[in-house]
Amino acid sequence: MSQTSPDTTPDDDAATAGTGASGPATARDERVSLAAVTPPIALGPLDGRYRAAVASLVDHLSEAALNRARVHVEVEWLIHLTSHHVVPGAPTLSSEEREYLRDVVRTFDGESIAELAETERVTVHDVKAVEYFLKRRLELAPDLLGEDTVLPKVTELVHFACTSEDVNNLSYALMVQGAVRDVWLPAARGVVGDLAVMAREHAAVPMLARTHGQPATPTTLGKELAVLAHRLQRQVRRVEGAEYLGKINGATGTYGAHLAAVPGADWVAVSRSFVEHLGLTWNPLTTQIESHDWQAELYADLARFNRILHNLATDVWTYISLGYFAQVRGQGTVGSSTMPHKVNPIRFENAEANLEISCALLDTLSATLVTSRLQRDLTDSTTQRNIGPAFGHSLLAIDNVRRGLAGLDADPAAMQRDLDANWEVLGEAVQSAMRAAGIAGVPGMDQPYERLKELTRGRRITGEDLRAFVAGLGLPDDVAARLSAMTPGSYTGAAADLVRYLDA
Repeated sequence: MSQTSPDTTPDDDAATAGTGASGPATARDERVSLAAVTPPIALGPLDGRYRAAVASLVDHLSEAALNRARVHVEVEWLIHLTSHHVVPGAPTLSSEEREYLRDVVRTFDGESIAELAETERVTVHDVKAVEYFLKRRLELAPDLLGEDTVLPKVTELVHFACTSEDVNNLSYALMVQGAVRDVWLPAARGVVGDLAVMAREHAAVPMLARTHGQPATPTTLGKELAVLAHRLQRQVRRVEGAEYLGKINGATGTYGAHLAAVPGADWVAVSRSFVEHLGLTWNPLTTQIESHDWQAELYADLARFNRILHNLATDVWTYISLGYFAQVRGQGTVGSSTMPHKVNPIRFENAEANLEISCALLDTLSATLVTSRLQRDLTDSTTQRNIGPAFGHSLLAIDNVRRGLAGLDADPAAMQRDLDANWEVLGEAVQSAMRAAGIAGVPGMDQPYERLKELTRGRRITGEDLRAFVAGLGLPDDVAARLSAMTPGSYTGAAADLVRYLDA
């Protein structure tokens, strides 16, 4: 590479900065390293821009939550073994000693996280670090409970006969269960509830339907919103019924170490009672890992909910573009950086993007977690660390949809204008009435579909056109009167009544 001559000016350097390797590298070297900024800057939007909307998931699906759940499982396993006298010679813990152990979980905080991280730097093994962390708490117990406490004598019951996956699978099951029940489900029920309220409010508001994007048999705004609410409601019920499976049976699911150490114990019964004590469903047949099928089932249901919510977002976006909804609330927001008249449907667009990301992650989790080479490989360990982002993008989307819906006002007048401009949609009603009359023996009712097709296809007709056509058909007076009184806005069938099935 040619060297810069001594008389090169700063302007010359700037002009040639993009042509040599040293130019842009020097410019980059002069920048502040954002990776070194304190407090640390989030790499992803969930922990940065959108933190407030998803922060509640940190208590359930973060790395720190995983370690707290591991401590919880280890503590409860120790209490379970001693309470049920599983290992001969092990002392029975007093209520104060059990509470001391459970306080380790309750008081798990930033200092605990830092201590665990320091231990893991030595062990280079996350679960082993948790084991040592808890053993240190047992050794420190006399400082609080007095010298008579037996806790220092039971340190070797910590992680007794366990493989790491015994602790991990139970921890993840508890974490996901908590995230679903405490965070995701309340949010999902909230958006379904918001939608149901809107559906009931607008149950009788007539609206032109569009099948294939074309004017079609009128419906009501409330009924169409109720369809989406009903679909989402079904998925919520599926998620509510999810099973969370767990196992604690050793390195290959055989209880080999358990029976080698204490052959007289009914380890299968101990395992089952412990898993159920944690509030999980016991899985009796596993390899080293719990098979994660329950996770795949759950994530498929969550992804389906996401996709229906995505359908809602795109439909509402379209209704906004048609003028059926006015975005009149929150006028302090900037709709466009250059066009001051605009209020963009950004909440629904943001939701679409986040739902797509969430579904991609959930689909990957479902596909990856159900497969493990032979008795164990490590792909599930890395995969499960992405459960949080999968939930986070779904939760963020739900929040955006709820805020988007809250900013909408229906415009029945705009819907009525569309209805009044499309009298041809009543062709279906007329030809159906002609068919019924023909079956009842009324003469002159032949080829009803074809005659209405000739009248309406590819052209706009008026109410007068339709009434004149009906008057010349020779229908019974009551049928002719009924059809002549009909308008696109009144041709909504039982749509308004169907909304009540949301309460069924």
